[in-house]
Amino acid sequence: MSEKKTPKPGQNRRKSRELALKGLYSLFLGGGDIKQIVDNLTEDEEYPRADANYFKGLLNGVAECVDELDVRIAPLLDRELSELSPIEHAILCIAAFELIHDVSIPYRVAINEGVELAKLYGGTDGYKYVNGVLDKLAAAARPDECRENGRRERK
Repeated sequence: MSEKKTPKPGQNRRKSRELALKGLYSLFLGGGDIKQIVDNLTEDEEYPRADANYFKGLLNGVAECVDELDVRIAPLLDRELSELSPIEHAILCIAAFELIHDVSIPYRVAINEGVELAKLYGGTDGYKYVNGVLDKLAAAARPDECRENGRRERK
């Protein structure tokens, strides 16, 4: 019987992404100060299980780049960006940030993590939509990596 490896406390990037999602949701709905949002989320019961540095870097990075990310995401949508739910928008921004700004994360991991967030927090079939958008974004943002992994580049 093989044992599953469990992340060390404070080293769970999935929890970091979940906390970043909560922060972006709050930011998209009510605006406010990103520093205050980060401070509030450090009080979340899941915070000790997250990779604190990754969480803060991800949330701050997405908040700083949200306009750029929206420009990259918008042409890949089948509707206006403003018609996305705040959850879908936040999930797409998190994964887009990882795809565009953090090449240390394989594109498949960035897509999968976005899909998993959508399964947990999005609408019934929202994960399918998120997957399709991120698949197109990965092909545009990382054409060489996608090509190396047997995917054809999409325009």
